[in-house]
Amino acid sequence: MHYKVGILGATGTVGQWFVKMLEGHPWFKVKNLAASEKRVGKKYGEEVNWLISQDIPKYARDLEMVPLDPKYFDVDIIFSALPAEVAREVEPIFAKNGFVVASNASAFRMEEDVPLVIPEVNADHLKLIEVQKSVRGWDGFIVTNPNCTTIILVLSLKPLMDFGIKNVRVASMQALSGAGYPGVASLSIFDNIIPFIKNEEEKVESETLKILGKFDGNRIDFAKIKVSASCHRVLVLDGHTEAVWVTFERDVSVEDAIEAFESLKPLQLPTSPEKVIIVRREIDRPQPRLDRDAGKGMSIVVGRVRKSLEKELKYIVLGHNVVRGAAGASILNAELMVKEGYID
Repeated sequence: MHYKVGILGATGTVGQWFVKMLEGHPWFKVKNLAASEKRVGKKYGEEVNWLISQDIPKYARDLEMVPLDPKYFDVDIIFSALPAEVAREVEPIFAKNGFVVASNASAFRMEEDVPLVIPEVNADHLKLIEVQKSVRGWDGFIVTNPNCTTIILVLSLKPLMDFGIKNVRVASMQALSGAGYPGVASLSIFDNIIPFIKNEEEKVESETLKILGKFDGNRIDFAKIKVSASCHRVLVLDGHTEAVWVTFERDVSVEDAIEAFESLKPLQLPTSPEKVIIVRREIDRPQPRLDRDAGKGMSIVVGRVRKSLEKELKYIVLGHNVVRGAAGASILNAELMVKEGYID
């Protein structure tokens, strides 16, 4: 089982993680890389400002970058790491031309007929693909993964849903890599916390409800819970930390919540971690430097689970924002689509 893949936006932070994570993938082989017009015709290894600690993977160094145009792609799957405004224009062109687009961009996440998927949470939302193709008349389709902060939060909420969640409050402490490259100016972030990230709170509050909603055969019936987010940029390279408060319809014990966290089953896919949620019982964990690479960056880590107000628990959850929260999320979605027969 081998599928040829292409990457749009290959030179950016998330694009580089796609290149890294697809090295030696058992199902997918990178054939085409695309970036901005000024890089077309140039070798990837000579143009990219590589941000990941290891060297650029050998397979990618001599790949010649192509335009953001379907006629230059001979692949089965497109991974998109494009900025939202570019993705809004480019991704539909690929979908119309029969390509499967696994997108990390925000452009189409909240479209009624576009699946917004975390495989361990709402794999059945892939059924929207047939709705999308019918409504839009496309031969291909677009499937999106959520915002990085949303993914980390929702993975932790999924096992708690059976207790009857009423509302969720979350305060995020988000890593610099989430801002892309070149990111936040050094004189703005050193010795500082920036208590505003444009559009981030709105994404968390809306995407969570779509992901936890139910597919009714034609659309997603959003979850009937309330979500309130406050998002902040902090001086950490990788790894988003989130403080979460969850109010339930009934009283839930700490041990019941921990048991639920640990019960979330991984999928049998190449990029799946052995454990989706790792619970740390140390009083001072999770921490980005110690825990962001858990499960090769594809696990989330929960700690400090404790009682709060009546019928409320609070905890800390951490995840690698550009692995689990971005490139790895799209790759896992593509693997799921292969497993479920959406990709020939």
